[in-house]
Amino acid sequence: MATHLALLRGINVSGHNMMKMEALKTMLENIGFQNVRTYLQSGNVFVDSEEEASKVGFIIKQEIFKVFGHEVPTIVITKKDLELCFENNPYLKEKDIDTKKLYVAFVSTILKKENINDLKISQFKPDEASIDGNRIFIKYDIGAGKTRLEGKYIEKKLNVIVTMRNWNTVTNLLAMYAEN
Repeated sequence: MATHLALLRGINVSGHNMMKMEALKTMLENIGFQNVRTYLQSGNVFVDSEEEASKVGFIIKQEIFKVFGHEVPTIVITKKDLELCFENNPYLKEKDIDTKKLYVAFVSTILKKENINDLKISQFKPDEASIDGNRIFIKYDIGAGKTRLEGKYIEKKLNVIVTMRNWNTVTNLLAMYAEN
């Protein structure tokens, strides 16, 4: 049995796609997932399952639509994916980095480093981004709320599904994996 982390995109944001985490947890337990745990109200859900990650994501997405009526893109990642965030984030190597300005965009498919050109990052300077497989590391100059370099833009430019997490959340999610 493997532990999977499902990252749900766009729930409980500005009054849209509202769902209580306790109701989500109960729903997932009712369809057979074990050891279901949530973190925050923004759609971070750990489940234990014999199924592979892609099937877990599909099942969760389908059941959310059936029960809550919301079309919620879902990306499922592993503990190793989170560990790679720490190993490969180029901005962590900077001296005196303000981790409050760091985000990770988890992407539905593997990207090539050349895809960074498709994002036309220079138009967002001084914000920065770096691609690493199915992750885009982002360092915002001022903050995530004051930029156009956000998930919807990335999705449109690269034709992928994206869900973003701030660095504090990434850190806490990895710690939760360690608690298993």
